[in-house]
Amino acid sequence: MTEIDKQLSDLKQIRHLMERSSRFISLSGLSGIAAGMIALVGAAIARWRIIDVLVYKRVNSYRAIADFYSLHKLMYELIALAAITLLLALTAAYFFTSKKASEEGQSLFDKASKRLLINLAIPLLTGGLFCLFLLQENISLVAPAMLIFYGLALVNGSKYTLDHIRYLGIAEVVLGLVACLFPGKGLLFWAIGFGVFHIIYGAVMYFKLER
Repeated sequence: MTEIDKQLSDLKQIRHLMERSSRFISLSGLSGIAAGMIALVGAAIARWRIIDVLVYKRVNSYRAIADFYSLHKLMYELIALAAITLLLALTAAYFFTSKKASEEGQSLFDKASKRLLINLAIPLLTGGLFCLFLLQENISLVAPAMLIFYGLALVNGSKYTLDHIRYLGIAEVVLGLVACLFPGKGLLFWAIGFGVFHIIYGAVMYFKLER
């Protein structure tokens, strides 16, 4: 190894140490894949429950056959399903990310990860409250709002983790805005954003950085 190569190696090592101190770089691609698969299963269950309450007519429209109580019961079931899906996705993310952090010798709850969580939490909590208000006023915009605020959270938190998160966030925001143009298709866009996009992102991360 020449003197120049040694200096370049030292610079790369210093840069890596600086990134580890300022950014949480132990995000696992497998956590994205797992979260995406869980989201797709949740979306499939939600669609099955919706079809169970609504009857498909030959003119390709839906006719409600349930009474007011049944529709409200369905809404609460979907909220509970979303909460369970989120919990399972977070559990999978914690498992794979903690495993990767342990392998790399990085603490899961260092200053960088705390800054990341705070910057993710602010848009997510704001979006969650906004979606609760939409449930009372305009339920068709709930899924687009979830995608938009989730994307904003990823962009906001990308300063403290890998840059790939920013691109996923931008894609989620764009998808959420497109979903606003197609009321009644929220579940489809939700499945694409939280399911398909996460699987693609996780696969890219895994094969690019972890293999």
